[in-house]
Amino acid sequence: MIQEHTDGSVILVDKPLEWTSFDVVKKLRNSLRIKKIGHAGTLDPLATGLLILCTGKMTKQIESYQAMEKEYTGTFIIGKTTPSYDLETAIQEGGSLEGVSGEQISDAAARLTGTIDQIPPVFSAIKVDGKRAYESARKGKHVELKSRAVTIKQFDTDWDGGEAVNFRIICSKGTYIRSIARDLGELLGTGAYLAELRRTRIGTFRVEDASAIDEITAKS
Repeated sequence: MIQEHTDGSVILVDKPLEWTSFDVVKKLRNSLRIKKIGHAGTLDPLATGLLILCTGKMTKQIESYQAMEKEYTGTFIIGKTTPSYDLETAIQEGGSLEGVSGEQISDAAARLTGTIDQIPPVFSAIKVDGKRAYESARKGKHVELKSRAVTIKQFDTDWDGGEAVNFRIICSKGTYIRSIARDLGELLGTGAYLAELRRTRIGTFRVEDASAIDEITAKS
């Protein structure tokens, strides 16, 4: 097994909640006793789901995996917001849900579908003047990030009239689902934040084919 990973392999991990992507890499590097290992696309600690790791010679393919289409499911909360647009920061009251309809939510999702200019969240790892944006944001400093073109291929919503809007999104590399939460909240006039996120697919790789970390280390 160790020799296989040294020569080069692709490992599909179902990342658990609160683990960073680097936590997963570090754990498997130590368990598999291999130096050359990396992940093909970060998942936030508060997200779960598919994380692709490459070892040995397969690390040369990381960029090609990163460029693949992604699919996510999860839940937005409308009527409230947070500075980070997820649960990393404190929840704040937003606008009233009175008058909001399922049709309005579907229309807002449609407006956020296709190739759009998206501004990344200030609580992100993007570098501004040599520093990670989240480092400045956590200190209360103003951070201005430039918009970038991303493609939202599909944005399905399911709403039962409460605060929770369940979604399924298929998107291009570089898309921030937290920014979609922010933009959806702005279009509805209610504010919104990302409460739950799971990556279910990267290209043709699916989370159903991924293994838990304990299952992978048990085989090493």
